[in-house]
Amino acid sequence: MPKLETMIDQAIGREPADLVLKNGRFFDLVTGELVASDIAVCGERIVGTCGAYRGTTEIDIEGRIVVPGFIDTHLHIESSLVTPHEFDRCVLPHGVTTVICDPHEIANVLGAEGIRYFLDSALETIMDIRVQLSSCVPATHLETSGADLPIESLLPFRDHPKVIGLAEFMNFPGVIHKDPVALAKLEAFQGGHIDGHAPLLSGAELNGYLSVGIRTEHECTSAEEALEKIRKGMHILVREGSVSKDLQALLPIMTERLSPHIALCTDDRNPLDIAEQGHLDYMVRTAIAGGVDPLVAYRAASISAARAFGLQDRGLVAPGWRADLVVVDTLENCSAEMVFSAGRRVNDDLFAARRTIDPVGLDSVHVRELTPADFAIPASNSETPVLGVLPGKIITEHRRFRLPTHGNQTGIDLERDILKVAIIERHGRNGNIGRGFVQGFGLKKGAIASTVGHDSHNLCVIGASDEDMAIAANRLRDLKGGFVVVEDGVVTGEIALPLAGLMSLEPYETVRDTLYDLRQAAFALGSTLQEPFLQLAFLPLPVIPHLKISDRGLVDVDRFELIEQ
Repeated sequence: MPKLETMIDQAIGREPADLVLKNGRFFDLVTGELVASDIAVCGERIVGTCGAYRGTTEIDIEGRIVVPGFIDTHLHIESSLVTPHEFDRCVLPHGVTTVICDPHEIANVLGAEGIRYFLDSALETIMDIRVQLSSCVPATHLETSGADLPIESLLPFRDHPKVIGLAEFMNFPGVIHKDPVALAKLEAFQGGHIDGHAPLLSGAELNGYLSVGIRTEHECTSAEEALEKIRKGMHILVREGSVSKDLQALLPIMTERLSPHIALCTDDRNPLDIAEQGHLDYMVRTAIAGGVDPLVAYRAASISAARAFGLQDRGLVAPGWRADLVVVDTLENCSAEMVFSAGRRVNDDLFAARRTIDPVGLDSVHVRELTPADFAIPASNSETPVLGVLPGKIITEHRRFRLPTHGNQTGIDLERDILKVAIIERHGRNGNIGRGFVQGFGLKKGAIASTVGHDSHNLCVIGASDEDMAIAANRLRDLKGGFVVVEDGVVTGEIALPLAGLMSLEPYETVRDTLYDLRQAAFALGSTLQEPFLQLAFLPLPVIPHLKISDRGLVDVDRFELIEQ
């Protein structure tokens, strides 16, 4: 950073600024005005607005608007399926200059080694990646994780310069029932930021959850739920990812009065969706198209987000603030034409100068060879629990059906769109296989499988054929992780994700193109879901209502216990 004396001289105009954006306007998120002005930058800070400036480097942006860089307040970079360096290169050109990530996925596979990999990467990326320390590894006692992170394993990272606080505290039953392990983690982060995760929690139990200092929530799926949580002091992170799409439902709370208490997040968005739609820029223009005042949308994308997480140096176009800037064509289109991260113009040369970080966890899939018999489900004389998929939601309904039987086995029911689902422990701990049924994928044949399965990331497979399910699972073992599509005994699509079974080592462009081919292969099986693989990945998430499945069996999330079968 330049000396303070240099910044003062450039701000006053005694010396030319390092960089000046000339002849444009900036969006003042305090008054809501578009202000005609040059913008002067010294090093990584804005030093001049509301006037004319000279610069060592001058860029004419006539007719364009400058807004603060966008802040994604909650995501898991692993779920973009690329490394932090590739995520940086993929998303930063969309104007996302800061992300607050929880390396929860890699931590559930590799433990502290995974967190360390993310922190090392965050020190090298152009985008400012801030890390929340994963609070729930394993997420619950109802599944088998690859690692265990007690408070003693988190404390060495607490004072790292990239760490903000404690990540989404998903074990809200543990808080309400005063679980000693949960309380030890919460106690250690009192006074710091603690991120929330409490879908549908309300009333006195919500009060108990918030009493421990939890302040943010990204799991709201209705305006009513969000309003209760805002009234009780929470900052709502409106989410629109590849699977979880809550933006439309939450548009009613995106008002100027509530805007100080609202931010934006993606939570999980893959490179194909980013290429086809965008990232936070997509959320901003979609919100505005839905009737949200541009002032509210851009506040949520920047200054409100910064304040929610204690980032006091960013979120406004004003002197003394971090020069994270996005030059857009119009407020409504929110198309990023130039992006500046800490005063540096984002381009290929900037990315090429980064130091690379060696990958970790390249041998994390430990599964024996599976046969069709491993997917057999005994016949039942009563109704069978079925996971009910809701498109665009990670909540799954607890449905019950009387299913057809064949000899001593329960079978699928294609007419009612009911398929088999299995979760196979892949960390080499016990070899468990949880089996059940799911409704809502639309497959008429074949199988799809993944080693991305929140939160413990065991091997997940659904299918209309036991034979194809076995082939898909075995192919994932050979790939050391990834996604696979099988049709009539033949692998018709695949992507290798060897880094912890979660991330590709390829450029994001390659991942994007491969995901397109995978999606087409899944559609050929009859899939009616736009993102079948990410929807599959949320079936084993036993902290989201109502019925889930883990390697230990079916989970009644409302009762927070395994279902006896």
